[in-house]
Amino acid sequence: MMSINWAVIGWTCITLAVIMGVIGLILSFISARNMRKRREVLGELHTGLKVGSRIMFAGGIYGKVVGIEEETVNVEVAKGTVIQISRYAIQALADS
Repeated sequence: MMSINWAVIGWTCITLAVIMGVIGLILSFISARNMRKRREVLGELHTGLKVGSRIMFAGGIYGKVVGIEEETVNVEVAKGTVIQISRYAIQALADS
């Protein structure tokens, strides 16, 4: 009859836990770096808006900037239809 070698099982569990911890740290580092880059790109986008820029909202709606205030932007989404949105709802500049 074979007996269970608990020492081997314990060290195997510890090794797996350490490997999973290292992988988790690597993934969180990569994710944080990508989020930082995206935040910088959006910051430049929000501060660099100009009247006449074609933009895309976070919801996928396209429009043209017709007025800029401190925290809001007036956007023409259809001929004669201007809406006021937060400048932080702008996701990207639309390809012209």
